[in-house]
This record gives sequence, C-alpha cells and structure tokens, in this order.
Amino acid sequence: MFTGIIEELGEISSVEPLPDAARLTVRGKVVTADARHGDSIAVNGVCLTVVETDGEVFTADVMKETLKRSSLGALRPGSPVNLERAVRADQRLGGHIVQGHVDGTGVLLSREPAEHWEVVRISLPAELNRYVVEKGSIAVDGVSLTVTAVDGEAFSVSLIPTTLELTTLGAKRPGDPVNLEVDVIAKHVERLVGAYGLGGRS
Repeated sequence: MFTGIIEELGEISSVEPLPDAARLTVRGKVVTADARHGDSIAVNGVCLTVVETDGEVFTADVMKETLKRSSLGALRPGSPVNLERAVRADQRLGGHIVQGHVDGTGVLLSREPAEHWEVVRISLPAELNRYVVEKGSIAVDGVSLTVTAVDGEAFSVSLIPTTLELTTLGAKRPGDPVNLEVDVIAKHVERLVGAYGLGGRS
C-alpha cells in the first residue's frame, strides 16, 4: 500500500523488452537506499516488485497487462518518474490509501497557472466517472490529489508549487498521458450497495 506522497523524482535508466513484458531499470537514490529483492516501489503510481538493486538503481518486470492499462509502456531511457516506497504500518498516512493498481489512463487537457498554484484538467475514462467526486481523492501518476471539479468526461486538480517542482506533473503538457487510480473506498462502497440494494439489510 502507498499514500500518494512522492518520495523522489527518479529516472528511467533502461527499458528491456521481454516476451509479453518489459524490464525497467530505474534510478532513484532515496527509494533504493533500503530496497531489497521483493520489495514494492510505485513507479508513476504503478506498484512494481523489485527484482534486484545495484547502487542507486533497481530493476522491475512489468507484465503486458500493466503495460496496456498504464502509461508505463511509453517510458523511455531518461523519462522522469514518480517514486514511492510501500508505506510501513507505523508511518503517517499523509495522502490517501493508494494501492498502486492503476484503473486506467487519462490525458492532460489543459493547464491554467495562478499566483500560488496551477489548475490542471485531465480527461476521465467513462468507466471511472462514477468514482470521482468533487473534494474526493484521486491518484494521478501516483500523486495523491484532491479533485476540485468534475465536468462530464474530465476532472480538475490544483497543484501547489511543491507538487509542480518535485513530481512529473510539473513538466506534463497537454496531450501527455497520466495514470489514474480512483479511491478504493468508493469501489468497495459501490460493491456493497450493489450487493444489498437500497432496501437490503446490513
């Protein structure tokens, strides 16, 4: 489990194609400091398992399904990536519960600079629309954000200077894809409501 509080802006060192998969080598001084084989590290919001580490880099295998459902398939050597280690049970939950299981991808539609923040509008796949609400939480490329508005097939978030400086979202441009993970609590609520119905017993 993750919190959506990015620890480090890392970089893709290499991408090795594999049969129905790819092996990523990622540079990140902070997240590799105590990383071991089998540990979980979120890369742009996608939970990956560490295969091996070597100094400040780690490698992870990405399945074909993950490449299809996320933007990781578009990464190239030199691509910046948001990195976060799995949260420990004794740590503060600074963002929200993020599983690292991307629900789909959106496209950055527009950026509107303001004096102290920037409003970013992102397209929203139709199948995820019902899970996104104003003032609710969403992870964009692994960054825990609060939804400021939902407008049909898109939603908006406000990015503070720290987020713009320390994550990939500061450099994204209109047309760029982003990974989306909706609030898992919303999905559980939907499942329970559907199982019991409005008149069902709890």
